[in-house]
Formats: sequence, C-alpha cells, structure tokens
Amino acid sequence: MTRLGRLAAGLATATVLSVGASGCVTVHGELEVLPGATKSEAAQALEDFTAAYNAADKAYDPSLDEDRVTGSLGAINQAGLKARRKSSPEGNAAHKPLELTDVSFVIPKKVGWPRWFLADTDSNRDEDGGKLDTRWLLVFVRTGPEAPWKAAYLAAVSPSQVPEFRTDADGLAEPVPSAGTDEVLATAPAELSRTYTGYLEKGAPDVFAPGSTTSGWREARENTRRAGFSYQYVDQALDDGAFAPLGLMTKDGGALVFFSSKHFERQTAAEGLRPTVTADVEALLTGEVKSTLTKERVSSQLVYIPERGAGDGDAADKARVLNRLPGLVAAQGS
Repeated sequence: MTRLGRLAAGLATATVLSVGASGCVTVHGELEVLPGATKSEAAQALEDFTAAYNAADKAYDPSLDEDRVTGSLGAINQAGLKARRKSSPEGNAAHKPLELTDVSFVIPKKVGWPRWFLADTDSNRDEDGGKLDTRWLLVFVRTGPEAPWKAAYLAAVSPSQVPEFRTDADGLAEPVPSAGTDEVLATAPAELSRTYTGYLEKGAPDVFAPGSTTSGWREARENTRRAGFSYQYVDQALDDGAFAPLGLMTKDGGALVFFSSKHFERQTAAEGLRPTVTADVEALLTGEVKSTLTKERVSSQLVYIPERGAGDGDAADKARVLNRLPGLVAAQGS
C-alpha cells in the first residue's frame, strides 16, 4: 500500500467544538458528581432529535437538524443531506418517518461539563425478532447548561451485543475514565482512534479481533485492483473536541466505547482514463476530476474492549468492533 504524504493535511478540515472525553472534566468550578441527565431530559432530547431528523430527511435540508447533531454523526448526517439535496432539491419522495421505541437510557455520573448519556432504542428500520433485528444506540452530548442536547454517535447492533453496564445503587452508569485504564482494559479507550488508524495503515498495533472492519478491510484495500488505476489510502485519527471517544464500563469488567476516525481514498488514473464520479461524489466535489479523485470519509465505530487478562486466548483479549458507520463528507478532483 502506498502512502499519500501530505494528502491528509491538505484535505482535512478542522472542526473544533467544545466537547470533551468521557473522563471527569471540571468547568466553572463544578466539582460535584452528578447524573449526566435526568430521565425526562433524556427522553426530551431523543424526541427533539427524532423530530428534527425526520424534518431534515423529508426535505433533504441539513439546516433542519444541524442543531441536534454533532461529532461524527453530525458530519455524516450533514454531508449526506447536502449531497441528496443537490440531487433531489424537491426533497425525499421516499421519506419514511424514523420511529424510536422501546427506549432505555443509560446515564453516567460525572463531574462538570460536558455531560452525556446513551439511549438504547428499537428503530423501525429493521425486522423485529429475526436475524436482522437490531438495537440503535445513540449517544447524546450537552456542552453546557444552556446548550442543546445533540446526538454525537449512532451504532446499530444486534440485541445480544448490548452488554450489561456497571451501575451504582442509584442506577447510574460508570463512564470510562480518560486515563488510568492501562491496567484494567485490554486496550486504552482514549487511544482507540490512533490505534485503529495505525492498525489500518501498518497492521499494528494488532489489538483488534479479526473482522470485516479490521483485518478484512485491510485485506480488501490491499487487494483492490482495476486496470489503469492505482489506489492510495490515508487514515487519520479523529479524537478531540466533538469527536472525542465516549465509553461506559460494563458489568463484566470490560468497556463499550464509541470513537471516530477519518479516512482518505485517492484513485489515480493512467493517461487517457478518468476516475468514475458518482452522483453522491459529484454533489460534494471540489475541483475538476481529470486524473485523480480523492474521497474523504468520516467514520464512527462502536467497540467492546474486554478486561485485561479476562480472555482464555489471544483473540479473546482483543477489542471487537461491533459496528462501523462511515459517510462521505468531501471529495476533491485534480
């Protein structure tokens, strides 16, 4: 696999928002450990998100839910709506309202801002009770007392992949601390984005269980072939601000962690050929595609990290990627 040198630096757009990691953060002198939200606040946040999401999806108008999304989910949602609006300015003729039911909230206790919680829901986008049955896990973040709740992460997993979380006597969950987990967990949650992107580029550190989003993805990229074209990849960590990892300790001593990453794919054509530009790429394209097309994607991952030493073998001690949600956010031609 060839490298792209300065590609990532040239194409990456800086997004700096005031959302911290899952550890304790002290802001404005707040030192008291408090619930991330009340259940009524959490329910209202989910209701507001769903209403805004449906309005934006029906009209293909990113402005209708831009104040209800952030982080990797926000980047993917906003770019997708922008692209579809260019293709269908009249809106979404096939719109089907999203419904999120059978909701349970996992609310961590923490100090200061930002505060956050997890909504475990059943969506109307699957087949209940069958092999395609899924749970939608949404993470909501609030950066201050006057700020709105925004959805930062989304993952769809099978019901069996939702673990039991460690809770206290009041039913409040325990957030993964931002530091001090090296002795406890098989992989450091705060380093997941750098660990994952490093693994994709170099095959190391090899801390992830084999699967379609780890070893399978590396193999697929290495074996991509098309006569007259070459492919190059750059993977970039995305782990601060609104893209910071967020995680919860599980009852078995492990952790369930959401994290973000950014990925670039460059396709270069031989003389006389031109990369194919699809409608979704065209809608987000800058520059003119003559011989080179570079696609930029943001991705969120949901990972289960086992307790250090809890497994009975090498694979059992590795982090498992349970879900990956990627989205095209930009494209550049040259």
